[in-house]
Amino acid sequence: MLFVGPTSPAITKQLAYIRVLSWRCISTFSEYGKKTFNDYKKCLIIPLFGKFRLILHQKSEQKTMSITSIARIVFAKRQRELERHQSQGRQLQESTLLSLTKQAADTEYGRAHDFRHVNDYDGFSRHTPLNSYGDLMGMIDRMRHGEQDVLWPGRVKWFAKSSGTTSDRSKFIPVTPQGLKANHYAGTFDVVAFYLRNNPRSRMFDGRGLIIGGTHSPNFNLPGSLVGDLSGILIENMNPLVNLVRVPKKQTALLSDFELKRERLAREAIGKNVTNLSGVPSWVLSVITRVKELSGKEHLEEVWPNIEVFFHGGVAFTPYREQYKRLITSPNMHYMETYNASEGFFAVQDDPDDRSMLLLLDRGVFYEFVDMDSAVDINTPEGLQKAQAVPLWGVEKGKNYAMVITTVNGLWRYVLGDTVRFTSTNPYKIVISGRTRHFINVKGEELIVENAEQGLAYACEQTGAEVQEYTVAPKFLDDNARCHHQWLIEFAKAPADLAEFARMLDQRLQQLNSDYEDKRDKDLLLQQLEVVAARPGLFNDWLKLRGKLGGQNKVPRMSNSREHIDQLLSLNKE
Repeated sequence: MLFVGPTSPAITKQLAYIRVLSWRCISTFSEYGKKTFNDYKKCLIIPLFGKFRLILHQKSEQKTMSITSIARIVFAKRQRELERHQSQGRQLQESTLLSLTKQAADTEYGRAHDFRHVNDYDGFSRHTPLNSYGDLMGMIDRMRHGEQDVLWPGRVKWFAKSSGTTSDRSKFIPVTPQGLKANHYAGTFDVVAFYLRNNPRSRMFDGRGLIIGGTHSPNFNLPGSLVGDLSGILIENMNPLVNLVRVPKKQTALLSDFELKRERLAREAIGKNVTNLSGVPSWVLSVITRVKELSGKEHLEEVWPNIEVFFHGGVAFTPYREQYKRLITSPNMHYMETYNASEGFFAVQDDPDDRSMLLLLDRGVFYEFVDMDSAVDINTPEGLQKAQAVPLWGVEKGKNYAMVITTVNGLWRYVLGDTVRFTSTNPYKIVISGRTRHFINVKGEELIVENAEQGLAYACEQTGAEVQEYTVAPKFLDDNARCHHQWLIEFAKAPADLAEFARMLDQRLQQLNSDYEDKRDKDLLLQQLEVVAARPGLFNDWLKLRGKLGGQNKVPRMSNSREHIDQLLSLNKE
């Protein structure tokens, strides 16, 4: 709380907090670097301090004001700007595209694709091919070695390492200074803007945020150049004053040993007034479980009475939802999904009653979409050449699309690898439906991750089970090509009857996916799925053996290959 009056002992401290909030916005959220410090000083800091001093000199009465109520002033303008997403989606996207091509016109890529003469989307799509990571990898490698003006103006110092979930080969995604300011940090700013709009009683800035991220390391020993998890790069580039309103310490946040980090995170956070959590659900769950163990408390709100929101992303929240509800029973707890990948910050859940996410259309990303029901396979070079992408204003509700992005980080018509489905086109809202390679289709069943998540949620609801991690692959049963899907599931709470859980899951998948239902008909092409229970900690042990424990590394959910599931099954027997 902020006690404002002429004799308040907290005034000096609270003025420092205002400086943190103001400078945080100046240093990390200014759009495209166009606003200078003096601009913000005139339009934000002076009015903010002026208003505060005016309150201080009202000697006739003592007033009480929270830090969050002051922070709302910072977010009010952006909240009004976001209303344009309701009706001006196409205009916002066309403006974003022309800004991107103009900025990159004199780069090697811009000159090769005649960006100087791009005046609209049609011209851009004619001059620029769709790209996989392999198509851009050579240029990115040159950028990593210090070459300038390749995909984006100037020298790029930071690269987000992503093992991805499509192959074992690491990808190195450029993270430009403009990408940090105008996309990643700006997207975070929008998340908070929506949260404060939807929760007028919030006090999140009156405490600290527990941020759980990855790490980074030097890039080819080039001065000032880093490679690592995106979250590690974001933490490294935050203004130091932000450390006053978050936990843990920067040194702890950037530890590479996740087990050591988990222990230190829990111990550093346990005595703080934590009001909000940010991170990947699986890793945050691991940390707050340790907090619960250390504290001896049954529920997290007994440790942090003012906990109110978890900003989550990276993996689907569905398998973890019930576990969080068990750990945090406060009726004031909120959950807000974000779509923030190594390649960019794309969408945010703007309505707490709707789990779909609003695409951010003016944050340095231009979007295109490829219909996944088309005959071409965009995972092959030949298919990618034939694929037809449409801009945002060409999409239809209910269809499954592969997302293609052009970004302020220097990715041009880049096939992201994620698939999305539009739930609304006014405004443009999506759900993540899976991956372009993460599906099972050995018999024409075309089972996607979205089906899996919904099927598991139903089976858990019916049996009282809770799923922690899972992966799925086809299993051929004999030489006659009899086949079923084998599910390896690590339960947080196992069902009383595993066979009944499998039956419920199979039943729900047939209801969700007509192709799966057709192939399951009379067991002619697909037999009933099999569920194998994984021992506790199996998936973490597997990630650890691969050197991928922690950070933004993910368990592959679905694959037509048995490579991953066979490794896990072998480890499950040990």
